[in-house]
Amino acid sequence: MPALHHAPLAGVDPSTLYRIMALRVAVFVHEQKIVDEAELDGADLLPTTELFWIQDESGEVLATLRVLVDDTVHIGRVATAAAGRGRGYAGKLLEAALTAYPGVVEISAQAHLENWYRRFGFLRVGEQYLEAGIPHVKMVTRGVRVGGGPVTVNA
Repeated sequence: MPALHHAPLAGVDPSTLYRIMALRVAVFVHEQKIVDEAELDGADLLPTTELFWIQDESGEVLATLRVLVDDTVHIGRVATAAAGRGRGYAGKLLEAALTAYPGVVEISAQAHLENWYRRFGFLRVGEQYLEAGIPHVKMVTRGVRVGGGPVTVNA
């Protein structure tokens, strides 16, 4: 049975970290052909960054996401291995991250996944834009900002 894990970079076993990064490269660079943005952007090294992943008994990472925290919580790098798709792994990771970070959470969602993210309480704010050549939309959850008061989102 695959298990869900999360930890800052320093708490991730090196072989697991390698598998997380290999999965992100497989999905974003090889499948989605995102080559104009750096997958290894240094943000994983920030002390407020936390990685979430689902790993099977053999050690394979089936899905992952990254949480960056500054004045707002950002979820990104949501990726599922081809062998793990259709099993709800990304949703389980998203739910775990939202439980760990219950305030306002932002995501730069690929536009075709907007309705999927809505299922988890995300609402679109603003217009569609291109990021790495792919249409994206900014989405946020309702709640309280990490450093301040309530946030109102127009649905």
